[in-house]
Amino acid sequence: MKSVHSDILQFRGTHYDFGYKQGEELKNSLILKNRERQWKVRKPRFFINVQETKEVITKFAPGIWDELEGLRDALDWPVDRVLKEFGGYRVKYVKSGCSIVTGDNYFIRNYDYHPKTYEGRYVLYQPTDRGYAIMGPSQRITGRSDGMNEKGLVLGYNFMHRKKPGDGFICCMIGRIILETCANVEEAVEMLKEIPHRHSFSYIVYDQSGETYVVEASPRGVEVRQSNVCTNHFEIMKKENRNHLVDSYRRMENIQKHQAMFSEAYDAFRFMNDSDKGVFSNDYKSWAGTIHTSAYFPQEMKGWFVLGGDQEPVEFDFAAWLDGKNIEQDRIKGEIDTDIPFVHMDENAVWFR
Repeated sequence: MKSVHSDILQFRGTHYDFGYKQGEELKNSLILKNRERQWKVRKPRFFINVQETKEVITKFAPGIWDELEGLRDALDWPVDRVLKEFGGYRVKYVKSGCSIVTGDNYFIRNYDYHPKTYEGRYVLYQPTDRGYAIMGPSQRITGRSDGMNEKGLVLGYNFMHRKKPGDGFICCMIGRIILETCANVEEAVEMLKEIPHRHSFSYIVYDQSGETYVVEASPRGVEVRQSNVCTNHFEIMKKENRNHLVDSYRRMENIQKHQAMFSEAYDAFRFMNDSDKGVFSNDYKSWAGTIHTSAYFPQEMKGWFVLGGDQEPVEFDFAAWLDGKNIEQDRIKGEIDTDIPFVHMDENAVWFR
Protein backbone atom coordinates (compact mmCIF):
# COMPACT_ATOMS: atom_id res chain seq x y z
CA MET A 1 0.00 0.00 0.00
CA LYS A 2 1.18 3.50 -0.83
CA SER A 3 0.51 6.41 1.53
CA VAL A 4 -0.91 9.33 -0.46
CA HIS A 5 -2.24 12.78 0.31
CA SER A 6 -4.13 15.72 -1.12
CA ASP A 7 -3.37 19.24 0.05
CA ILE A 8 -6.35 21.39 1.02
CA LEU A 9 -6.11 24.82 -0.60
CA GLN A 10 -8.37 27.69 0.53
CA PHE A 11 -8.54 31.09 -1.10
CA ARG A 12 -10.85 34.09 -1.18
CA GLY A 13 -10.11 36.89 -3.61
CA THR A 14 -9.93 37.85 -7.27
CA HIS A 15 -9.19 35.32 -9.99
CA TYR A 16 -5.91 37.05 -10.84
CA ASP A 17 -4.76 36.93 -7.23
CA PHE A 18 -5.83 33.29 -6.99
CA GLY A 19 -3.80 32.45 -10.09
CA TYR A 20 -0.78 34.36 -8.79
CA LYS A 21 -0.97 32.59 -5.43
CA GLN A 22 -1.15 29.18 -7.10
CA GLY A 23 1.76 30.08 -9.37
CA GLU A 24 3.93 31.02 -6.38
CA GLU A 25 3.12 27.69 -4.70
CA LEU A 26 3.77 25.71 -7.89
CA LYS A 27 7.12 27.32 -8.79
CA ASN A 28 9.36 24.64 -7.32
CA SER A 29 6.76 21.88 -7.02
CA LEU A 30 7.13 18.26 -8.05
CA ILE A 31 3.98 18.72 -10.14
CA LEU A 32 5.69 21.09 -12.57
CA LYS A 33 9.03 19.27 -12.50
CA ASN A 34 7.35 15.97 -13.34
CA ARG A 35 5.13 17.48 -16.01
CA GLU A 36 8.09 19.09 -17.73
CA ARG A 37 9.77 15.69 -17.90
CA GLN A 38 6.54 14.03 -19.02
CA TRP A 39 6.25 16.37 -22.01
CA LYS A 40 9.74 15.30 -23.14
CA VAL A 41 8.48 11.79 -23.87
CA ARG A 42 4.81 12.51 -24.62
CA LYS A 43 4.43 14.54 -27.79
CA PRO A 44 1.45 16.92 -27.57
CA ARG A 45 -1.33 16.05 -29.99
CA PHE A 46 -2.57 19.62 -30.14
CA PHE A 47 -1.24 23.13 -30.61
CA ILE A 48 -2.03 26.36 -28.80
CA ASN A 49 -3.69 29.29 -30.56
CA VAL A 50 -3.42 31.99 -27.91
CA GLN A 51 -5.93 34.43 -29.35
CA GLU A 52 -8.55 31.77 -30.07
CA THR A 53 -8.11 30.28 -26.60
CA LYS A 54 -8.50 33.67 -24.96
CA GLU A 55 -11.65 34.43 -26.95
CA VAL A 56 -13.26 31.10 -26.09
CA ILE A 57 -12.38 31.16 -22.38
CA THR A 58 -13.51 34.77 -21.92
CA LYS A 59 -16.78 33.99 -23.70
CA PHE A 60 -17.74 31.33 -21.16
CA ALA A 61 -15.81 32.21 -17.97
CA PRO A 62 -13.73 35.40 -18.16
CA GLY A 63 -12.53 35.05 -14.58
CA ILE A 64 -10.58 31.92 -15.51
CA TRP A 65 -8.58 33.93 -18.05
CA ASP A 66 -7.62 36.31 -15.23
CA GLU A 67 -6.52 33.29 -13.18
CA LEU A 68 -4.34 32.09 -16.07
CA GLU A 69 -2.74 35.54 -16.28
CA GLY A 70 -1.98 35.36 -12.57
CA LEU A 71 -0.31 31.98 -13.07
CA ARG A 72 1.66 33.41 -16.00
CA ASP A 73 2.98 36.34 -13.97
CA ALA A 74 3.88 34.30 -10.89
CA LEU A 75 5.64 31.59 -12.88
CA ASP A 76 7.19 34.08 -15.34
CA TRP A 77 6.20 31.82 -18.22
CA PRO A 78 5.17 32.77 -21.76
CA VAL A 79 1.41 32.62 -22.16
CA ASP A 80 1.48 29.68 -24.59
CA ARG A 81 3.21 27.53 -21.98
CA VAL A 82 0.61 28.50 -19.38
CA LEU A 83 -2.15 27.54 -21.80
CA LYS A 84 -0.45 24.25 -22.67
CA GLU A 85 -0.39 23.25 -19.01
CA PHE A 86 -3.47 24.91 -17.56
CA GLY A 87 -5.64 26.40 -20.32
CA GLY A 88 -7.86 23.40 -20.95
CA TYR A 89 -8.67 24.42 -24.56
CA ARG A 90 -7.01 22.49 -27.35
CA VAL A 91 -6.99 22.71 -31.11
CA LYS A 92 -6.60 19.61 -33.28
CA TYR A 93 -3.37 18.46 -34.19
CA VAL A 94 -6.86 5.43 -22.91
CA LYS A 95 -8.77 3.70 -21.09
CA SER A 96 -10.24 4.96 -17.78
CA GLY A 97 -13.11 4.21 -15.42
CA CYS A 98 -15.25 6.39 -13.11
CA SER A 99 -18.67 5.62 -11.68
CA ILE A 100 -21.37 7.97 -10.35
CA VAL A 101 -24.56 7.34 -8.38
CA THR A 102 -27.07 9.91 -7.09
CA GLY A 103 -29.92 9.55 -4.63
CA ASP A 104 -31.89 11.41 -1.98
CA ASN A 105 -29.68 14.49 -1.43
CA TYR A 106 -26.42 12.79 -2.40
CA PHE A 107 -24.05 12.58 -5.35
CA ILE A 108 -21.23 10.04 -5.03
CA ARG A 109 -18.41 9.66 -7.48
CA ASN A 110 -15.42 7.32 -7.92
CA TYR A 111 -12.62 9.02 -9.83
CA ASP A 112 -10.67 6.31 -11.66
CA TYR A 113 -7.50 7.27 -13.50
CA HIS A 114 -3.68 7.06 -13.46
CA PRO A 115 -1.55 8.16 -10.45
CA LYS A 116 0.98 9.96 -12.67
CA THR A 117 -1.76 12.43 -13.62
CA TYR A 118 -3.13 13.03 -10.10
CA GLU A 119 -2.00 16.31 -8.58
CA GLY A 120 -3.36 15.95 -5.04
CA ARG A 121 -5.14 19.28 -4.56
CA TYR A 122 -8.57 19.75 -2.94
CA VAL A 123 -9.52 23.38 -3.57
CA LEU A 124 -12.03 25.73 -1.96
CA TYR A 125 -12.17 29.02 -3.85
CA GLN A 126 -14.51 31.95 -3.28
CA PRO A 127 -14.05 34.63 -5.96
CA THR A 128 -14.60 38.27 -5.06
CA ASP A 129 -14.79 39.54 -8.64
CA ARG A 130 -17.10 37.18 -10.57
CA GLY A 131 -18.34 33.60 -10.62
CA TYR A 132 -19.57 31.15 -7.99
CA ALA A 133 -17.48 29.68 -5.18
CA ILE A 134 -16.52 26.02 -5.71
CA MET A 135 -15.10 23.18 -3.66
CA GLY A 136 -13.63 20.02 -5.15
CA PRO A 137 -10.44 18.31 -6.35
CA SER A 138 -8.50 20.11 -9.05
CA GLN A 139 -7.20 18.65 -12.30
CA ARG A 140 -4.63 20.44 -14.47
CA ILE A 141 -4.58 23.06 -11.68
CA THR A 142 -7.33 25.30 -13.10
CA GLY A 143 -9.79 22.50 -13.89
CA ARG A 144 -12.02 20.43 -11.60
CA SER A 145 -12.61 16.68 -11.80
CA ASP A 146 -15.79 17.02 -9.74
CA GLY A 147 -17.20 19.55 -7.32
CA MET A 148 -20.05 21.59 -5.88
CA ASN A 149 -20.64 25.32 -6.11
CA GLU A 150 -22.23 27.81 -3.70
CA LYS A 151 -25.66 27.34 -5.34
CA GLY A 152 -25.63 23.60 -4.63
CA LEU A 153 -24.91 22.54 -8.22
CA VAL A 154 -22.81 19.36 -8.36
CA LEU A 155 -20.91 18.03 -11.38
CA GLY A 156 -18.79 15.01 -12.23
CA TYR A 157 -17.83 13.43 -15.54
CA ASN A 158 -17.09 9.97 -16.90
CA PHE A 159 -14.76 9.17 -19.78
CA MET A 160 -16.11 7.69 -23.02
CA HIS A 161 -13.30 7.95 -25.58
CA ARG A 162 -10.80 10.26 -27.27
CA LYS A 163 -11.45 9.17 -30.85
CA LYS A 164 -11.69 11.92 -33.47
CA PRO A 165 -11.10 14.86 -31.12
CA GLY A 166 -12.42 18.29 -32.01
CA ASP A 167 -11.40 21.85 -31.20
CA GLY A 168 -12.69 22.52 -27.72
CA PHE A 169 -12.31 22.34 -23.96
CA ILE A 170 -11.05 19.24 -22.17
CA CYS A 171 -13.21 17.67 -19.47
CA CYS A 172 -11.71 19.26 -16.36
CA MET A 173 -11.95 22.80 -17.73
CA ILE A 174 -15.57 22.13 -18.73
CA GLY A 175 -16.21 21.01 -15.16
CA ARG A 176 -14.70 24.23 -13.82
CA ILE A 177 -16.61 26.47 -16.24
CA ILE A 178 -19.96 24.84 -15.47
CA LEU A 179 -19.48 25.05 -11.71
CA GLU A 180 -18.22 28.62 -11.87
CA THR A 181 -21.02 29.99 -14.05
CA CYS A 182 -24.17 27.83 -13.65
CA ALA A 183 -26.61 27.95 -10.73
CA ASN A 184 -28.67 24.79 -11.39
CA VAL A 185 -29.01 21.73 -13.61
CA GLU A 186 -31.05 23.58 -16.24
CA GLU A 187 -28.33 26.18 -16.76
CA ALA A 188 -25.65 23.48 -16.72
CA VAL A 189 -27.40 21.43 -19.41
CA GLU A 190 -27.79 24.47 -21.64
CA MET A 191 -24.14 25.42 -21.33
CA LEU A 192 -23.02 21.84 -21.99
CA LYS A 193 -24.97 22.03 -25.24
CA GLU A 194 -23.22 25.26 -26.21
CA ILE A 195 -19.64 24.73 -25.09
CA PRO A 196 -17.17 23.14 -27.58
CA HIS A 197 -16.02 19.65 -26.55
CA ARG A 198 -12.53 18.30 -27.25
CA HIS A 199 -13.33 14.68 -26.34
CA SER A 200 -16.32 12.43 -25.58
CA PHE A 201 -17.51 12.36 -21.96
CA SER A 202 -20.70 12.07 -19.97
CA TYR A 203 -21.25 15.03 -17.64
CA ILE A 204 -23.52 14.29 -14.69
CA VAL A 205 -25.16 17.30 -13.03
CA TYR A 206 -27.25 17.34 -9.84
CA ASP A 207 -28.64 20.11 -7.63
CA GLN A 208 -30.81 20.91 -4.62
CA SER A 209 -33.96 19.96 -6.54
CA GLY A 210 -32.80 16.33 -6.54
CA GLU A 211 -32.85 16.17 -10.35
CA THR A 212 -30.00 14.36 -12.11
CA TYR A 213 -29.13 14.82 -15.77
CA VAL A 214 -26.58 12.87 -17.77
CA VAL A 215 -25.27 14.93 -20.69
CA GLU A 216 -23.66 12.76 -23.36
CA ALA A 217 -21.20 15.06 -25.11
CA SER A 218 -18.78 14.62 -27.99
CA PRO A 219 -17.27 16.93 -30.64
CA ARG A 220 -20.08 15.71 -32.90
CA GLY A 221 -23.11 16.27 -30.73
CA VAL A 222 -24.78 16.44 -27.32
CA GLU A 223 -27.71 14.41 -25.96
CA VAL A 224 -29.42 14.67 -22.57
CA ARG A 225 -31.13 12.03 -20.46
CA GLN A 226 -32.12 11.50 -16.83
CA SER A 227 -30.52 8.72 -14.82
CA ASN A 228 -29.08 8.33 -11.33
CA VAL A 229 -26.32 5.92 -12.38
CA CYS A 230 -23.58 6.55 -14.94
CA THR A 231 -20.40 4.66 -15.82
CA ASN A 232 -18.41 4.74 -19.09
CA HIS A 233 -20.76 4.33 -22.02
CA PHE A 234 -23.39 6.38 -23.82
CA GLU A 235 -26.99 5.20 -23.78
CA ILE A 236 -28.25 7.52 -26.56
CA MET A 237 -25.21 8.18 -28.79
CA LYS A 238 -24.25 4.52 -28.94
CA LYS A 239 -22.28 4.96 -32.15
CA GLU A 240 -19.79 6.97 -30.10
CA ASN A 241 -19.13 4.09 -27.68
CA ARG A 242 -15.89 2.13 -27.45
CA ASN A 243 -15.88 -1.51 -28.50
CA HIS A 244 -15.06 -2.94 -25.07
CA LEU A 245 -17.77 -1.97 -22.60
CA VAL A 246 -18.14 -5.12 -20.48
CA ASP A 247 -16.71 -3.52 -17.34
CA SER A 248 -18.76 -0.33 -17.78
CA TYR A 249 -22.02 -2.28 -18.02
CA ARG A 250 -20.96 -4.56 -15.17
CA ARG A 251 -20.39 -1.62 -12.80
CA MET A 252 -23.63 0.08 -13.87
CA GLU A 253 -25.73 -3.07 -13.37
CA ASN A 254 -24.02 -3.77 -10.04
CA ILE A 255 -24.90 -0.31 -8.71
CA GLN A 256 -28.47 -0.51 -10.00
CA LYS A 257 -28.94 -3.94 -8.44
CA HIS A 258 -27.96 -2.70 -4.98
CA GLN A 259 -29.50 0.79 -4.99
CA ALA A 260 -32.63 -0.31 -3.20
CA MET A 261 -30.44 -1.35 -0.25
CA PHE A 262 -29.05 2.18 0.22
CA SER A 263 -31.10 3.41 3.18
CA GLU A 264 -28.88 6.49 3.50
CA ALA A 265 -26.01 8.23 1.74
CA TYR A 266 -23.39 6.45 3.83
CA ASP A 267 -24.60 3.08 2.49
CA ALA A 268 -24.11 4.31 -1.07
CA PHE A 269 -20.70 5.73 -0.17
CA ARG A 270 -19.57 2.44 1.33
CA PHE A 271 -20.78 0.56 -1.75
CA MET A 272 -18.73 2.83 -4.03
CA ASN A 273 -15.61 3.01 -1.84
CA ASP A 274 -15.33 -0.49 -0.34
CA SER A 275 -12.85 -2.55 -2.33
CA ASP A 276 -14.93 -5.74 -2.16
CA LYS A 277 -18.20 -4.43 -3.65
CA GLY A 278 -17.23 -4.60 -7.32
CA VAL A 279 -17.21 -0.87 -8.19
CA PHE A 280 -13.94 0.32 -6.64
CA SER A 281 -11.00 -0.61 -8.89
CA ASN A 282 -7.29 -1.29 -8.30
CA ASP A 283 -6.44 -1.30 -12.00
CA TYR A 284 -4.12 1.69 -11.83
CA LYS A 285 -1.70 0.49 -14.50
CA SER A 286 -4.56 0.50 -17.03
CA TRP A 287 -5.59 4.09 -16.16
CA ALA A 288 -8.68 2.74 -14.40
CA GLY A 289 -7.85 2.58 -10.67
CA THR A 290 -10.00 4.45 -8.15
CA ILE A 291 -7.94 7.30 -6.72
CA HIS A 292 -10.61 9.20 -4.84
CA THR A 293 -14.26 8.91 -3.86
CA SER A 294 -16.20 12.16 -3.52
CA ALA A 295 -19.65 12.77 -2.10
CA TYR A 296 -21.68 15.98 -2.24
CA PHE A 297 -24.84 16.91 -0.32
CA PRO A 298 -26.34 20.05 -1.91
CA GLN A 299 -29.19 20.55 0.54
CA GLU A 300 -26.80 20.51 3.50
CA MET A 301 -23.96 22.11 1.49
CA LYS A 302 -21.46 19.56 2.72
CA GLY A 303 -19.03 17.18 1.06
CA TRP A 304 -17.08 14.01 1.80
CA PHE A 305 -13.74 12.99 0.34
CA VAL A 306 -11.33 10.05 0.63
CA LEU A 307 -8.20 8.81 -1.10
CA GLY A 308 -8.11 5.07 -1.77
CA GLY A 309 -10.54 2.36 -0.80
CA ASP A 310 -12.13 1.24 2.48
CA GLN A 311 -11.72 4.74 3.96
CA GLU A 312 -13.87 6.79 6.32
CA PRO A 313 -14.79 10.11 4.68
CA VAL A 314 -13.37 13.47 5.64
CA GLU A 315 -16.26 15.94 5.84
CA PHE A 316 -16.24 19.53 4.58
CA ASP A 317 -18.88 22.00 5.71
CA PHE A 318 -19.04 24.19 2.62
CA ALA A 319 -21.81 26.40 4.02
CA ALA A 320 -19.66 27.28 7.04
CA TRP A 321 -16.66 27.89 4.81
CA LEU A 322 -18.68 30.26 2.63
CA ASP A 323 -19.52 32.17 5.81
CA GLY A 324 -15.82 32.64 6.49
CA LYS A 325 -14.93 29.68 8.72
CA ASN A 326 -11.74 28.15 7.36
CA ILE A 327 -11.04 24.43 7.40
CA GLU A 328 -8.45 23.71 10.07
CA GLN A 329 -6.74 20.71 8.47
CA ASP A 330 -4.34 21.24 5.59
CA ARG A 331 -4.09 17.73 4.16
CA ILE A 332 -6.20 14.62 3.44
CA LYS A 333 -4.39 11.32 3.79
CA GLY A 334 -5.16 7.86 2.42
CA GLU A 335 -3.68 4.63 1.13
CA ILE A 336 -3.74 3.24 -2.40
CA ASP A 337 -2.73 -0.25 -3.47
CA THR A 338 -0.14 0.67 -6.10
CA ASP A 339 3.57 1.33 -6.48
CA ILE A 340 3.04 3.80 -9.34
CA PRO A 341 4.41 7.27 -8.47
CA PHE A 342 2.10 10.26 -8.05
CA VAL A 343 2.92 13.47 -9.88
CA HIS A 344 2.68 15.67 -6.75
CA MET A 345 4.57 13.35 -4.40
CA ASP A 346 7.31 11.44 -6.24
CA GLU A 347 10.38 12.50 -8.18
CA ASN A 348 9.96 9.83 -10.85
CA ALA A 349 6.34 10.35 -11.94
CA VAL A 350 7.31 10.38 -15.62
CA TRP A 351 6.49 8.36 -18.73
CA PHE A 352 8.76 5.74 -20.21
CA ARG A 353 8.26 3.42 -23.14
